[in-house]
Amino acid sequence: MQFGNGTSSSWQFGHRGRVAVFIDGNNLFHAARFHGIDIDYNRLLRILLGDGRLLRAFFYTGVDVGAERQQGFLLWMRRNGFRVVQKELKTFYDGTRKANLDVEIAVDMLSLAGRYDTAVLVSGDEDFVYAVNAVAYKGCRVEVAGFRSNTAPRLIDVADFFIDLGDIAAAIRKDSSQTDDYEIPAYMPDEVDRRPSPDNDNSDDLVR
Repeated sequence: MQFGNGTSSSWQFGHRGRVAVFIDGNNLFHAARFHGIDIDYNRLLRILLGDGRLLRAFFYTGVDVGAERQQGFLLWMRRNGFRVVQKELKTFYDGTRKANLDVEIAVDMLSLAGRYDTAVLVSGDEDFVYAVNAVAYKGCRVEVAGFRSNTAPRLIDVADFFIDLGDIAAAIRKDSSQTDDYEIPAYMPDEVDRRPSPDNDNSDDLVR
């Protein structure tokens, strides 16, 4: 398959079988914003699916239940084939608002292992290294998708394949003339704790 930047991505070919996609919504949002990309989620899903058969596409995010714009975006996601898993934001002592869904993502990846042949984790968070290894030990192929500069090197190393979203940015970017029934909430960048992780050599670039 040829992408918008003219490069070929051989990972899309072969027998990928049943595919389950797990999108760390807040992590992806911040990474895409860092690179100045407004993602078209339908295009992203089609590319991540490749020649496989979709079992389920999950989208995990923290939410403010009173935010109408975000609720509109999540409704659009549900109506376009995504299973939205959400958790209400909590405010911490330092004013940080955060909803950590790492456990939910890891549990879903493990509980569904055996029902899919290939798992695609869209996140750059090093915390998923153990979960990726655990799924791989069950005999499933595990791919990680993210922007290389925002993805922990250890997460890339344990994946069977790394899909650099920066290389296919033209293919997943929303057209400037494109209009949707939703808007991604402008306040999302302040929802999560983005303090650098001291355990990662690439911590200054990581989006947590």
